[in-house]
Amino acid sequence: MRRLWLLRHAKSSWDDAGLPDRLRPLAPRGVRAAGAVARHLRTTAVAPDLVLCSPARRAVQTWEGVAPGVPAGTPVVIDEAIYHAGGDELLDRLQHVPSQTGSVLVVGHNPGLQDLAVALAGAGDPPLRERLATKFPTGGLATLDVPSDWHDMVRGAATLAAYVVPREL
Repeated sequence: MRRLWLLRHAKSSWDDAGLPDRLRPLAPRGVRAAGAVARHLRTTAVAPDLVLCSPARRAVQTWEGVAPGVPAGTPVVIDEAIYHAGGDELLDRLQHVPSQTGSVLVVGHNPGLQDLAVALAGAGDPPLRERLATKFPTGGLATLDVPSDWHDMVRGAATLAAYVVPREL
């Protein structure tokens, strides 16, 4: 069984309208949300074998904010393929994760993360799956159990094990 965490970047700032999308930082609310997610990760003993993070500033800052919640030294790949990726592209990226990797945390963006989570979650608590399909807000974290090797991962084969959003933490 593999474990996959999908974390949407925390709330970004729109204070500088001229700033390119890729360079937008976290808003103060986003910084607080990342801290809340870090505490949640620590409490629930999340220990990814690999982190794949979008290179967008807000995603990297989200990772930096949640990193204290996972074991020190967790390998992190800042991956261009995550930025602006749709659900299919994210699935393709995950299918190239090495077989020996038991768990992956992806820090990325919507709509791709939500599309991927909904597509993969063929099982799990129906109200939780409906909530995920309805909204995947900034700082949202979906936890999926994947019963196959990464390269064999297909739509509908995972179980949505948990779904939390910052306001619940």
